[in-house]
Amino acid sequence: MSTLAHTMMTAARPTENGLAGPGDLDRYSYGGTPATDRVGPPSWDGSDAELGRVGRRAAGSRGRGLHGQLVQQLGQMIVSGDLGADRPLVPEEIGQRFEVSRTVVRESLRVLEAKGLVSARPNVGTRVRPVSDWNLLDPDIIEWRAFGPQREDQRRELNELRWTIEPLAARLAAGHGREDVQQRLGDMVEIMGHSLTQGDVLTFSRADAEFHSLLIQLAGNRMLEHLAGIVSAALQVSGGPVTGCDRPTEVSLSHHARIADALAAGDGQAAESAMRQLLTVHPEVERVVPAPREH
Repeated sequence: MSTLAHTMMTAARPTENGLAGPGDLDRYSYGGTPATDRVGPPSWDGSDAELGRVGRRAAGSRGRGLHGQLVQQLGQMIVSGDLGADRPLVPEEIGQRFEVSRTVVRESLRVLEAKGLVSARPNVGTRVRPVSDWNLLDPDIIEWRAFGPQREDQRRELNELRWTIEPLAARLAAGHGREDVQQRLGDMVEIMGHSLTQGDVLTFSRADAEFHSLLIQLAGNRMLEHLAGIVSAALQVSGGPVTGCDRPTEVSLSHHARIADALAAGDGQAAESAMRQLLTVHPEVERVVPAPREH
C-alpha cells in the first residue's frame, strides 16, 4: 500500500463536519446525515422567535463565519421556495431577524447575487430571482436543492449530467498515461476496498469522490475538469440510492477497479463501458438515462 493510501485511510475518519469533496474535505455534510438533524423548513414571517439563532446553530456546525452562515440560511429559504421569486429582501429586516450587522447582511446578499439567487437594483432594492436565473451548477445551490423540496429533481438532473460527463471523461483519460495520477487512482481503489471490509462508509465515500475527480482531471479537457465539482456534489447529496457510488458494495468496487485497469491499459472503450456499468449498478438509473445499445 502506498504512503498516500495509508495516510488517507488513517486520516479520513468521521468528523463533526462530515464528508466533503476533493481539496475541500470539510465543505459538505455527509450525505447519510439524517434529515431530522438538519434545519427544518425555514420560515420568514413565522412565529419562531428562535429563527435567527437556529439558523446560526445549524450553519455553525459547518465552521463558517457569520456571513457564510447567513448565506446558508437565506440560500436554503430561497431554494426551498419559502422566499418566492420577486420577493423583496430588506437588509434591515434581515439584520433584525438573524441578529447580525448590516455589514454581514450586505456581504451575504452579494454572495447570493453572485449565485444568481437575488438581484439588487437602484430604487427597487434586492429581490429574489426566478429559478431560471440561478446558477444551478453552483455547489451550494446543488446542496440546497438536494436537501429541499426539489430533492428528486436535483438527483435526477445530477445523474443525467453525470451520464454525459463521466463516460466521456473515462474514454479520454485512457489516452493520458500519467503514472502519478494512475497510481493515485489505484490508491483510491485500494482504500475503497479496505474501507468496504472495515465497514467504514465515510472513508469509502471520500476515496470514491477523489477517484472520480482524478479521472476527470486525467481526461485532459479543461472544460470537463471545470465540472469536476458537480460530480463531487452529486456523490455527496442524499436521497436514496441511484448510482453505484451512493453506497459501498462489492459490485461498485469491482467497477471502479475495472475502470482503473482499463485506464492503465490505455483502453478507452473499456474504461467508458466500465463507467457506464458503474452508473447503472442500481436499476433506478435506467429510468433516468437509458443505457446506450452496444454497436
